[in-house]
Amino acid sequence: MNKAILFDFIVDKEAKKINVSRSFNAPLELVWAAWTDASILDLWWAPKPWKTETKSMNFREGGRWHYAMVGPEGERHWCLFDYDEIEPERRYSGQDSFCDENEVLSTEMPRMRWNNKFAANEEERTMVNVEVSFDKLEDLDKIIEMGFKEGFTMGMTNLDEYLDARLNRSAGS
Repeated sequence: MNKAILFDFIVDKEAKKINVSRSFNAPLELVWAAWTDASILDLWWAPKPWKTETKSMNFREGGRWHYAMVGPEGERHWCLFDYDEIEPERRYSGQDSFCDENEVLSTEMPRMRWNNKFAANEEERTMVNVEVSFDKLEDLDKIIEMGFKEGFTMGMTNLDEYLDARLNRSAGS
């Protein structure tokens, strides 16, 4: 299998957006599940040595994902993703916010609008295009300063490892 991976990370300050294009050497169904199933998200979403712990998830239009990014010392940073639109195995969008363990939104941290698109490519590959938009340039700058690119890149590597392990396990069955 060709292991060439596409990874484009573009910050468009004028449009107040981050655009990420990332290919995965896995079929669409498996990649979609990895982005939409809480038990799988918990395995890869956080950059190591952090981990993700889902408190609740209702993946449907109008539903939400409430999760914590848990640090190596046990510190927790809570987030809430509100799902707006879902087209199974094609796209989903929603609003991501920092919050507390009771889902009370933070007024000091930026909110981000995500639009994630999924497409099957040749040879059992999947392309994921992520657009993260912000209301204010200051919010975009703050997320970048917090290490979003580095953290997201590490998460994508974690997802590659998960997908490889799943595909290798399936091939050995």
